[in-house]
Amino acid sequence: MVSNERLYLRQMQIGPMANFVYLIGDPGTHTAAVVDPAWDVAQILDAAADDGYRIAHILITHYHPDHLGGDLFGHKIQGTAELLNRIDAKVYLHKHEAMGAKKVAGLSDSDLVKMDSGDTIKLGEREIKFIHTPGHTPGSQCFLVEGNLVSGDTLFVNSCGRVDLPGSDPEQMYYSLNQTLRNLDDSTVVYPGHAYAPEASTTIGAQKRTNLYMRFQSVDEFLRAMGFAR
Repeated sequence: MVSNERLYLRQMQIGPMANFVYLIGDPGTHTAAVVDPAWDVAQILDAAADDGYRIAHILITHYHPDHLGGDLFGHKIQGTAELLNRIDAKVYLHKHEAMGAKKVAGLSDSDLVKMDSGDTIKLGEREIKFIHTPGHTPGSQCFLVEGNLVSGDTLFVNSCGRVDLPGSDPEQMYYSLNQTLRNLDDSTVVYPGHAYAPEASTTIGAQKRTNLYMRFQSVDEFLRAMGFAR
């Protein structure tokens, strides 16, 4: 957990798919945003309350139900819809994810705030920047705050999100990793959407050295490694 005079950031592994849920807060106002609140709403709310924070915003990296809540192959995952029944907040997602979020989780337009790349929101005295990183889904996005990047299913520790699902695009994933995220400061701390590695976090600099998917010199090399022919 990161907790200092400038930022509160808590990482929680919840659910059978090794999802990470995040609480990001402003220590001055004790307001927080929750990222990808799925699987156990009570646990998420209890964690925020135990740390003295009130959840004011819901941030979604992408519309898949293990991050958003909703129906997954006939199995109902608790998530954003249930959280909205317990707190007064809006759901911030990329504009390209709105239709999917409404279909998967039953959200309404009045629940949603449709964001674009480069948009920001204030969290007390902190600012959260939204970075569009398509590839895993059309509207996948990451959140940058105080040198910390919550990367969802775009960038994992030494891996990246799947690009063989409906709506995925391997070429867009290449550019999201090797242009958009690669251009962040090397010291940026990366917090992924799943616990798929022994390490719970990494840095952009480390991933530029060790993550194969951030080291290809061309999109053609990347696509061939992913099993897609040009």
